[in-house]
Amino acid sequence: MRYRDDASLDVGNVRDRRGGGGRAVAIGGGGLGLVGVLVLVLLQVLGGGGAVPPLGSSGLDLGPGQIASGEDLSASCRTGADANRSEECAVVANIESVQDFWQGQLGGRYVPTDTVFFAEGTQTGCGAASSGTGPFYCPADELVYIDLSFFGDLRTRFGAQGGTFVNAYILAHEYAHHVQHLLGTTAAVRPGEAGPESGSVRLELQADCYAGAWAHHATTVPDDSGAPLISEITEEDVVRALDTAGRIGDDFIQNNLGDGSADPGSFTHGTSEQRRLWFSIGYRTGDPERCDTFAVSDLG
Repeated sequence: MRYRDDASLDVGNVRDRRGGGGRAVAIGGGGLGLVGVLVLVLLQVLGGGGAVPPLGSSGLDLGPGQIASGEDLSASCRTGADANRSEECAVVANIESVQDFWQGQLGGRYVPTDTVFFAEGTQTGCGAASSGTGPFYCPADELVYIDLSFFGDLRTRFGAQGGTFVNAYILAHEYAHHVQHLLGTTAAVRPGEAGPESGSVRLELQADCYAGAWAHHATTVPDDSGAPLISEITEEDVVRALDTAGRIGDDFIQNNLGDGSADPGSFTHGTSEQRRLWFSIGYRTGDPERCDTFAVSDLG
């Protein structure tokens, strides 16, 4: 995956809380530990957010592109060439492309939102979040949250191939949850619902499909200059994304990072096969209308 070298990046949709000092209060008191982290990852990884109880505090909130240490993200992430060199600048570019896509699809129904970069822990409108929570969207404050170290975790803990396009897929999935929130889809799903045919699974698979629809159009979505920000997505990029989708299915996580057995009754995100399938449907068709997982009886 590559970005147009002379593209101008917009850091206005990123709130960088890294360097804020201090972790979020540890859930359970003494730190999560491996078991706690795995449970949170199972519940939250590439999920809808909002699973932890609200604490009534939105935490440190700085201006766009600012971090608490006084550094300025806009100083290092200015162009597409910067995105080609830097993982965090690539994320900035991906956020811009994904939101431009949905603006084009939904027009005035789409309300842009920000992504919060944090390190180790932060407070959100949905409660305390840690690095172990994984990337998530919080409907309460309509923000996407991510500790960028998660990209490394995908490779080291999940065994994913990783890569720039994989990172883009993750962000596109979270922004898909924002779209679902705006369209009222999220509100129609009963919180905490689980099972292979549950609304939670359908919500997650639809978000995968929406991410694939963005990916289909990514090299043609214009930025403010009228030219595409993303210049290339290769077949290898797509293969890597499908590899990742297969490693964040409920069955894979429970079999490989849990107790070694999968319990379909606890599924909230879909199986590895389903996640690959619905991303592929979105990527192949480029049509969000083909992503109505709530209208089909067979999720794959």
